[in-house]
Amino acid sequence: MAAPPPPPPANPFVYIDAAALHSVLPFPSLISHLRAGLPAFSAGIQCPHRVSFPLPTAPSASLLLMPSWSAHPSLPYLALKAVTSFPSNSPRLPSVHAAVSLFDSASGVPLASLDGSALTLLRTAAVSALAASLLASPSRPPATLALAGAGALAPYLAEAHLSALPSISRILIWNRTRAKSAALAAKLRGAHPGVAVEEADSIDEAVSVADVVSCATGSQEPIVRGELLKPGAHLDLVGSFTPAMRECDDEALRRGRVFIDFEAAMQEAGELVGALQRGVLRREDVVGTLSELAAGSVEGRRSDDEITVFKSVGTAVVDLLAAQLAYETYISSTASTP
Repeated sequence: MAAPPPPPPANPFVYIDAAALHSVLPFPSLISHLRAGLPAFSAGIQCPHRVSFPLPTAPSASLLLMPSWSAHPSLPYLALKAVTSFPSNSPRLPSVHAAVSLFDSASGVPLASLDGSALTLLRTAAVSALAASLLASPSRPPATLALAGAGALAPYLAEAHLSALPSISRILIWNRTRAKSAALAAKLRGAHPGVAVEEADSIDEAVSVADVVSCATGSQEPIVRGELLKPGAHLDLVGSFTPAMRECDDEALRRGRVFIDFEAAMQEAGELVGALQRGVLRREDVVGTLSELAAGSVEGRRSDDEITVFKSVGTAVVDLLAAQLAYETYISSTASTP
């Protein structure tokens, strides 16, 4: 007699596409989840350095793998993000794509596949907004947000900051290609009629009046001049992820109280790597990580006029936490659907 088939898993394997991710990861929930999850779990999450493989299938193409896993009973998952970079793709086809595979870390059973591009955009913006909410002045709530860059991440940064900082009533957008800043401004005006959304003629103009400056560019030359940051401003640097990239000058780091998302930023972020090499910044000048800031183990803003700087490069730790929330919310919502 044939052996009986094994019992089905408690939850079937699911695919969570971009539309579903936007539904199960609204910014208030995702930001709150990261604020609680980073201090609770990040020290126990194993996150090896990402590895990159050149691909002979297209010019300058590469495959990046970013694994992470946890054995904590409240975070029993293993995640692997695979990212493909094909710079030679046509303008109509994005050059970067990603997928996240989620497994049960105790059994290795595959649980879900998630749209990695959407997950990355959502978690990256949520990290920036969480840092801004922890570092902005509570007694002088920020009113003006400046966005440097109008690429794929920019609308997410706007939405995340509006969620975390409801006092924002004005958004200034600067981009080297004016048509892109115009398109983003139109999109945000339609979504937020109560917010004044404007295009800035220059980045200097935007930086000089903003309470929060969020940069998401691929610049290799500083675009934010630290001398223009107003007292009490918060500077968010998202774009650089290699030592050759740089979104702000040394003066911004001299004037600011500097925080990072993870230790990897000290080796990967061009702003920090260069400042350390030039003697502008010492390692002890970097106050702490986002996990430490969220836990309250390091002091954040100390006065209304202090300038704060947050540099993120992104790691698989936040991929894992975001995938956890997406998967558990998705399973819960589908289980409750008749």
